[in-house]
Amino acid sequence: MFLATVILSAITWFPAADWVETPDPVASVHAKKGGLLRFYGASAPKSLNAYTDNNTYTSMMFSLMYAQLISTDSSTKEFVPYVAKKWGVSDCGREFTFIIDERATWSDGTPVSAHDVKWTFDIVVSPKSDSGPWKTILGDFESPEILDAQNERPLKIRFRKRGGTSRNWRDILNCGTFWILPKHAFADKDFNKLDLLNAPVGGPYYISRIEEQVETEYSRVKTWWKANSPSCKHIYNFDKLLMRYFVNNENGFAALKKRTLDVYPVYSARLWAKGSKGKAFDRNWIVKRYVTNHEPVGYQGFVMNMRSFPFNDVRVRKAMAKLIDRVMMNRTMMYNAYFMQFSFFSDLYTDKHPSKNEMITFDPKGAAKLLAEAGFEKNPQTGLLEKDGVPFRFNFLSRNAGDDKFLVHFNAALKDLGIEMSIVRKDFANWMKDMDEFNFQMTWSSMSASVFRNPELVWLSTEADRKQSNNFAGFKSAKVDELLAKEKLLTTFEERNAVYREIDKLVTEQHPYAFLWNIGAKRLVFWNKFGMPDTVLSKYNDEEDVLAYWWYDQDKVAEFENAVKNDGFLPDAEVNVDFDDVMNKRK
Repeated sequence: MFLATVILSAITWFPAADWVETPDPVASVHAKKGGLLRFYGASAPKSLNAYTDNNTYTSMMFSLMYAQLISTDSSTKEFVPYVAKKWGVSDCGREFTFIIDERATWSDGTPVSAHDVKWTFDIVVSPKSDSGPWKTILGDFESPEILDAQNERPLKIRFRKRGGTSRNWRDILNCGTFWILPKHAFADKDFNKLDLLNAPVGGPYYISRIEEQVETEYSRVKTWWKANSPSCKHIYNFDKLLMRYFVNNENGFAALKKRTLDVYPVYSARLWAKGSKGKAFDRNWIVKRYVTNHEPVGYQGFVMNMRSFPFNDVRVRKAMAKLIDRVMMNRTMMYNAYFMQFSFFSDLYTDKHPSKNEMITFDPKGAAKLLAEAGFEKNPQTGLLEKDGVPFRFNFLSRNAGDDKFLVHFNAALKDLGIEMSIVRKDFANWMKDMDEFNFQMTWSSMSASVFRNPELVWLSTEADRKQSNNFAGFKSAKVDELLAKEKLLTTFEERNAVYREIDKLVTEQHPYAFLWNIGAKRLVFWNKFGMPDTVLSKYNDEEDVLAYWWYDQDKVAEFENAVKNDGFLPDAEVNVDFDDVMNKRK
């Protein structure tokens, strides 16, 4: 995980003295600065502050605004300098010292200092802050100590593990990769309601315009302190990024075809297979890319709140999984585009490491048997299943009308057994509020995955009772807690992956989610006027890379506008892009 090292006075320092910053191998030397990119931002977030809005898209954009002490190499995932030019780990593995790069400044010209790092840490872990899982991520550390506080601009800061906490391979990741905020701009503000419009940033973009519930505009910081570093050349190329919000996928795709969006990540098999047709596609004005790389696979399914009736019984939860005819849905509605989810860590299973998880199939009779074992009987007067006189009724919390075409089949299977489901529809922001409070019975949930997995945030027992956690289901298991504690001490991916597979089996057996389906690739549809790397995306990332690596290509724009004006054709490349194949051809 770490680069070569130098030992100095009981501290191992990184990177090594002979380390040299190199260009990002994915970034194209042909990339130019300028232009606008209009990107699909899914549903409007409840906040633009990623500490208080646990949302993939919010985090994606927040990372363009606020930097971290260290970053990771896009190809090797080794830690590399960012705001900190150097960092050290004590021999006992409980202290982490960072030395801030003297060049680091906020976009308003104020130097970044250790005071910013300490203030950010302290406000994020404060009981008053709605910072969700970040309290767990940073909770093992004491408030950091500024080592050169006597200086006008202190640059040295040390994190120390709290007493009683165990060593954790993730420690350097946790204390080194949280977003640093400008103390001078935010210290006197309500952290839970920060106004980020035109606020100082340490990253390549700032928020230049906000139209609530519609779009957010981000403008490139042309004086970004890191811009001329070798690893940052030819990336973050657009002058402006416009994140546009939509209530559902259909509206977003329609906006693309109307040319009010430039790039649309496709999450619907139907839109990919059937929606991507017409003159604009036939003439290659709009093109498609199906990109396969090494990004870990997440999971999705109907998550059930195990904290209360009726889903506090594993037999009931397993019965729900048996009432989802997902194979039929995949075949008839999604063109067999997906594999059936069977695991929370699908990409960790190979011929060498086959999955031992049960593959749940559509089985109403099996579901009825499980419900009978759980004590449910049909009331002949109402036709509903009951247990101890309480009817089997539940609410399905939905944030998207697009769910309905799937829920109608699920609901039919439920009704056949005497179960009543009501759909409660809310927009994304209010859906998130309910999830933060565990105010739901069942909902559709999907989670992305990271190279540096952290299952503790989802499956640790104490997370089940902490509001704003990712343990939506309320899962608790002493055995899983033991494995999570063991995983912290393992230093290699191979060792940790073995533990993840053990955790996966234990969690899956409890059926906190009724699994749905997934895909091991990224699908993009976009107007054919942008420059991009031949790999399209990097080795381990998703559509977020469009914002970092693509660029406004004036020549392609001219060709595009000419083709549209004259009803002409544009050249196109292969739809399928495999990262490894492209890199091998380079060699």
